[in-house]
Amino acid sequence: MSVPKYYTMVNGLKIPSLALGCYDIPRSQTADVVYQALKCGYRHFDTAVLYGNEREVGEGIYKWLQEDPASNKREDVFYTTKLWNSQNGYSPAKRGISECLNKVKELGYIDLLLIHSPLSGPRRRLETYQAMQEAVDEGIVKSIGVSNYGIHHIEELYKWDKLKHKPVANQIEISPWCMREKLTAWCQSKGLVVEAFSPLTHGYKLREPGLVSIAKQVGKDTGQVLIRWSLQRGLLPLPKTQNPARLASNLQVFEFGLSPEQVKQLDHPEAYEPTDWECTDAP
Repeated sequence: MSVPKYYTMVNGLKIPSLALGCYDIPRSQTADVVYQALKCGYRHFDTAVLYGNEREVGEGIYKWLQEDPASNKREDVFYTTKLWNSQNGYSPAKRGISECLNKVKELGYIDLLLIHSPLSGPRRRLETYQAMQEAVDEGIVKSIGVSNYGIHHIEELYKWDKLKHKPVANQIEISPWCMREKLTAWCQSKGLVVEAFSPLTHGYKLREPGLVSIAKQVGKDTGQVLIRWSLQRGLLPLPKTQNPARLASNLQVFEFGLSPEQVKQLDHPEAYEPTDWECTDAP
């Protein structure tokens, strides 16, 4: 089963279907990890204010761009960051967006800006989104979306009388043991790209017998199988690694496929085992 290397978002722009998650990569290593990832073939990087390494992600991208300006183009790299809860509300968000852009000013713009969580409440969520819409109008942000949002949070946006730029993505934790089938299907029915963070379960499930068995069947490692599972379900996985060898192997997921039976074997729709925070049910 083939999977696309890019998805088209509801605003018509393209987004690479696999990203390097930059959470918890030490700042001292981030720029080099990002640079090496670009050399391997990555073109999508996911960071956040919370991660504390936006500047370093930008430095890694800029180093690659400067290395061969004729071939390495800014428009070929997709840079995502997220506003933290303390930056929610209209004025804090305006300042936050300016700070996010300033950290990567060599890049010129942010490809995708997300609200990191819905925890600030309805009023501040919508005020934040208003500031984000203005950033799109100003050309400093290309696309906007949300993270850790449940259906009711996104419906709140759709019902808002000031909605001008629809959210293009919802980034949530998804793995075979935290499938969120209802939320995923609903988002995809609305044209939202569903980005899957922690697709490797923070390593907790990499020795799970059923997963190990399928990995042996396809001649790949268990991490590659989990990334491929996400892609075959139409998701955009954000695997994290700072190991150069793993960078290359994680990109090899486009070179093999899982049978429908293998995908079904991996599915655990009855399970609910998130390995990270849960706030899709917040008020």
